[in-house]
Amino acid sequence: MLAAVPAGAGESGPEEFPLAGNYMQNTPCKGNASDQAAMKVSISPQQIVSNIGVCSILDAKQEGDSYHLHVECKFPAGPLVGDLTFTPRPDQTVKFVDRDNTYNAILYRCPN
Repeated sequence: MLAAVPAGAGESGPEEFPLAGNYMQNTPCKGNASDQAAMKVSISPQQIVSNIGVCSILDAKQEGDSYHLHVECKFPAGPLVGDLTFTPRPDQTVKFVDRDNTYNAILYRCPN
């Protein structure tokens, strides 16, 4: 069963979009200046910002514990439309994988 998750709505807050926040890829977040900028990921209801580019969230759906996001990413080589899956895990991390399983990461939430 799919349930809609707010995407692109300016009034959506983090409580309505549980993935919203700042993360580090594949390494715990210290929340200080020692965190590597290249590993930072920021997720809002409208977009995902990382070292590889900015992805606008076109659509988001929840299926079970996972969130499936349809995105348009702006890369130096040009735009790309794709699908991403984020699955929160019991250890407070989020498993990320793209549709083709060519890239995956564990995202560690940073303190506010």
